Amino acid sequence: MLVKAAGCFIQKAANSFSVILKSKNLAAETLKTLSAYIALNVGTLLLLNLIVQYATFDLHVGFLEFKQDYIHITIWRVAFYIHVFSSILTLLAGFSQFSPEILKKHRRVHKWIGRIYVWDVLLINFPSALIMAVYANGHIPSKIAFLTLDCLWFWFTLKAVIEVKKGNISSHRDYMTRSYALTFSAVTLRTWRLLFTSFSNLDPSTIYMIDAWMGFVPNLLFAEWLIRRRKQSTAEITPL
Repeated sequence: MLVKAAGCFIQKAANSFSVILKSKNLAAETLKTLSAYIALNVGTLLLLNLIVQYATFDLHVGFLEFKQDYIHITIWRVAFYIHVFSSILTLLAGFSQFSPEILKKHRRVHKWIGRIYVWDVLLINFPSALIMAVYANGHIPSKIAFLTLDCLWFWFTLKAVIEVKKGNISSHRDYMTRSYALTFSAVTLRTWRLLFTSFSNLDPSTIYMIDAWMGFVPNLLFAEWLIRRRKQSTAEITPL
């Protein structure tokens, strides 16, 4: 009788512990989703503000004020507007690709949005960003930073396509994570610039050189941390 009572107590305790764990996991997932949602919305608002600002095609607003030496170069001006107006589509399309709900229940939607993202990066944003990188402010360090960012962005996106065609879904997801980390540099680049200009006495040229690297390197490091964490989690639940 005592053994039976002890067994019931242990079972109830185990059930209660399981419920607590599930609640904590649910809370953690909810917090993570909410944080990502807030970050995306803030980033989208920043980019929409840019689009509205540049939609007038006034050559003396915002970032263009610092590009007066290049504004007369037609190829740069065309690349700039293409990059600005298409970046919001890349940001939104890429973010939706990490939704488990869309992936599980709407695979066709996932594929079509993925194609839009890939075409936007490889065929539209890569060549336009490449031109802008060549004419970047901040001297050689900034040019190298943006050229590195653009080439990595192209390669990670292309590699994600190659891997999914091979059926390597896990590797495809890893490369898409890296690709989107670089896509999100459109947001982090402007965030870091705002912080540097608000809380430092550095001259604009120095800020631009630092910002060119800070805009994407921390993003990429965070992406690698996420990938490693995901692989560790998968290894822990895989039976021996």
